[in-house]
Amino acid sequence: MGTDEDRVFKALADNSRRKLLDRLRKKGGLTLGELCEKHDMSRQAVTKHLVLLEAANLVVTVKQGREKLHYLNPIPINEIYMRWIGKFEQGRIQALHNLKQALEENNHD
Repeated sequence: MGTDEDRVFKALADNSRRKLLDRLRKKGGLTLGELCEKHDMSRQAVTKHLVLLEAANLVVTVKQGREKLHYLNPIPINEIYMRWIGKFEQGRIQALHNLKQALEENNHD
């Protein structure tokens, strides 16, 4: 199906999946029934979205008795941040640091 990164981008491309991730970010350990609440989707639709989120490693599950609890795994999102956003910020931060040093040097002259 592609790389892990491809699966993450595909999973994040859908608004319904992002809403599920938002819910898990606010409160982890939700059951399928709890995730179905407040969504205009059938249980089957939520299940399909969760399968894609799990395949992208954005959601991890833990069995607790008869229940399956869902948790957000932020690591894949952080990896995308580090590759696609963090590197761009690094240049701006370095530019600000250089500007600060130059201003301080001019202040001491």
